[in-house]
Amino acid sequence: MPETILVFDSGLGGLTVYREVAAARPHANFVYVADDAAFPYGAIAEPALVARVVALMGELIATHRPDLVVIACNTASTIVLPDLRKEFAVPFVGTVPAIKPACARSVTRQVSVLGTEATVAREYTRALIRDYAGDCRVSLVGSKTLAGYAEAELGGAPVADAALYAEIAPCFRDEGGARTDTIVLACTHYPLLTERLRRLAPWPVDFLDPAPAIARRVADLLGPAPPLPAAPPAPSPPRPARPALAGATRAIFTSGRAPAAVLARFGIRAGAPAASEAE
Repeated sequence: MPETILVFDSGLGGLTVYREVAAARPHANFVYVADDAAFPYGAIAEPALVARVVALMGELIATHRPDLVVIACNTASTIVLPDLRKEFAVPFVGTVPAIKPACARSVTRQVSVLGTEATVAREYTRALIRDYAGDCRVSLVGSKTLAGYAEAELGGAPVADAALYAEIAPCFRDEGGARTDTIVLACTHYPLLTERLRRLAPWPVDFLDPAPAIARRVADLLGPAPPLPAAPPAPSPPRPARPALAGATRAIFTSGRAPAAVLARFGIRAGAPAASEAE
C-alpha cells in the first residue's frame, strides 16, 4: 500500500517543497493543503494561529490518515510545530531557516536570512544564529510583501522589477569588501521567484532553498521507498504490460478557490475544500 504524505502551507509556497518531496517519493500518495483562507500567516496573532492550525490538522489527519506531515511553512513551523507534535502521533517535518548550512558554506562569512516579518522576528530564528552562525555575520531581512509577490508571479501577474528589488536589496551587504554570498530563503514562497531574484541581484549569491533538505528528511523518516507494484500477468496472446503508475496527488484549499491552472503545472488536481474553511 503506498504511503500517504500530507504537505501543508498557508498558500502556494509549499509547492516548492512538494515538488522535491514528490521527486524523492514518486510512488507515494500526496495531499497538498493550502490554508489560503488565512493567508498570510504572519498577520495572525500567535495564539490564534496555533488554535487554527491544530484544529485544522486534526481534521486533516482524521480524514486522510497520512503516514507523515510536512509543514511547508516557516511561520507555522516556528510557531505551531511544538503543539502539533504534542497533539498528534504522526511524524511531522518542519521548515526552519537553513542558517546552519548557509553559514557552513559561506566563503565571505556574510549571510542574509530573507523571510517574512514574523519569521525573522522569532526567537527561534535568533537561537539558530547563536547556535550555528559561528564567525558569520548574519543579517535578518523581513519582508511583508514578498510572499504575496510570489503568489502573484505564479498566478501570472508578476510585480515590477523595482518592487521586487526593493524587498531583497537589504540582503546585499558589503562590509570592508566582504560581500554577502549566501541568502537563506526563509519562506517556502520565495523559491518561486528564484530566477528573477538571481537576475535582479547586484552580484552573484547562493540563494539557499530548504526544500531538498526537507525531502531528504522525509526519506530518512519513512525509510526505503516501497518497491514498484508488480505488473499484472500477461494475457494470451501476450501484450505489453502497463507501466506502474505513480502515486496520486490532490489539493485542498480552505478558501475553496483552488487555482487549477497553477496546480496543473505541478501535476496536481484540485480537491474539495476542507470542512473548516468557513471557520
